[in-house]
Amino acid sequence: MRNISDIIEQHLKQILESAGKDEIDIKRSELAEEFQCVPSQINYVIKTRFTVEKGYIVESKRGGGGYIRIIRIQHQDRAELIDEIIGLINPVVSQQATMDVLERLLEEELVTEREAKIMLSAINRDTLAFQLPLRDEVRARILTSMLSTLKYLNK
Repeated sequence: MRNISDIIEQHLKQILESAGKDEIDIKRSELAEEFQCVPSQINYVIKTRFTVEKGYIVESKRGGGGYIRIIRIQHQDRAELIDEIIGLINPVVSQQATMDVLERLLEEELVTEREAKIMLSAINRDTLAFQLPLRDEVRARILTSMLSTLKYLNK
């Protein structure tokens, strides 16, 4: 069974898709009321599920007429997307950010599920048994190399 965070994430993604636009404005309190949860749950979902690594920009305006705007980053060119991701992950990248990047590559159909699992196994914390921050630096270098290869294979 899915948890409330998964359900809220899917709901927001469906709104984005059905709106036919790359951005939506939502009111945190209204969404919390709709899902009968606390507003901080909405914050958690937006902060963890709509990150730059996953291809989103989030803007917010506080106050009575406040809103949260979720913008889906669209790229015309796959090479441009890969370059942006390389810029995000250097000089260091965490395990969680790596998983977010791989999820985005899957959504953009740049890699298959099998390829993503192989990539993750090569750069997970168990494989890279170094102390931090060296582990995150080595992970970034390996992932950058994989992404550069993908960039030129997709041309």
